Amino acid sequence: MNTFEPTQYELECVATGRRFPDTGWMLEDRMCGTPSLVRAIYAKKQLEVKSDEHGLYKFHEWLPIHRTLEGSAAPVTYKSKGLAKKLGLKNLYITFSGWNPKHKARMTTCSFKETEAYSVCARIPVDENRILIVASAGNTARAFAKVCSDNSIPLLLSVPADNLDALWFEKPLNDCVKLIASEKGSDYFDAIHLSNLALKSKRFFAEGGAKNVARRDGMATTMLSAVTTIGEIPDYYFQAVGSGTGAIAAWEANLRFIEDGRFGNKKCRLFVSQNAPFVPMYDAWRVSSRQMLDYDEGHARRDAEIIDAKVLSNRRPPYGLAGGLFDALKDTDGDVLVATNAQARKAGALFAELEGCDIHPAAAVATASLIKAIADDRVEKDKIVMLNITGGGEQLYKTSLAVAGKELWYLKPSHIFPVDTTAEEVIEKVENIFAGTPAM
Repeated sequence: MNTFEPTQYELECVATGRRFPDTGWMLEDRMCGTPSLVRAIYAKKQLEVKSDEHGLYKFHEWLPIHRTLEGSAAPVTYKSKGLAKKLGLKNLYITFSGWNPKHKARMTTCSFKETEAYSVCARIPVDENRILIVASAGNTARAFAKVCSDNSIPLLLSVPADNLDALWFEKPLNDCVKLIASEKGSDYFDAIHLSNLALKSKRFFAEGGAKNVARRDGMATTMLSAVTTIGEIPDYYFQAVGSGTGAIAAWEANLRFIEDGRFGNKKCRLFVSQNAPFVPMYDAWRVSSRQMLDYDEGHARRDAEIIDAKVLSNRRPPYGLAGGLFDALKDTDGDVLVATNAQARKAGALFAELEGCDIHPAAAVATASLIKAIADDRVEKDKIVMLNITGGGEQLYKTSLAVAGKELWYLKPSHIFPVDTTAEEVIEKVENIFAGTPAM
């Protein structure tokens, strides 16, 4: 499906300001001598939002894509009544990515990771003959698996074995989607390492994570939804973070809206939160360090096992590089907050009671942080607050499937690798997995 012409844009290195054309799958400016993100600079400075029938691609003018794909849905923003009243907020807006038919939210993976997947996969050149690799703690893998399965895009996923229960689907996937896993007791960082070993084969190419402008600008559709629904840039933004990529994306979208000129010129204060005890970005931010602090590998794995929000357990986030989360927080007078499992569970239950929909643990962490920020008088109650609910409605969706007599289908790994596996072992097995797989 190609609803629109390819988006017109160029890339800009955040560190140097150098602009250059996107001549392929470019993840960085090779002429830049310091670690830096690149941004998409769109030809269309004022965003024209298309109708809902286009799904995520209603925002295509600010997405770096060559085509559109089948099956997408956009984030939905609505003004809260129940939770807003409970918290004493006059202008609480919830941007919801997930399944909630009451508010016309129809992401069937129940996660805002769909926004990344539909944008990233639509950026892939149509003549690409290599296989995309995505490492994930769970939700991202589910989103990319759905998008690639529905659109016949070859995909290799790498996920920790302890998180395989996140790979549930309404129906069996297209055989173009394959899965490998790092052994039990490993974490997201181990899954990334495993994917990096597979990338030593020329048959594969990396999705790129936060460095991929399509990932960030796909996630930025949460802010695009909020601002175009509210009619102005919010005063506060709350989201739980593992890598911080979603918050970076919100900041970048904020800057584009200032340039747009129709939604005000304020910078929304970013309040991002981590799930204790896994809080490496919080620890660095507390001491105003651009660099992440030392985090013992064994300690990090134990902390990752403890937290409810497993998707927030990124040990190597894009925090200190130019254009990363540190810069986003500094530029917006933001802060990093913390919520415990107990606080998040309580907040998640409160959201379900007052807003009528279950939410993922990460979204519950964000809600708990909003509650604490209000209790600490850090939020002016008449200002516009955006709460980014990055996943929800999973129980609601699974119940609807059960009522319809449908059983969930789980993607199983073709191989599970020990954390000390070699590149040669990985390459041999992953190439064999895709033997005979055609290009896109």
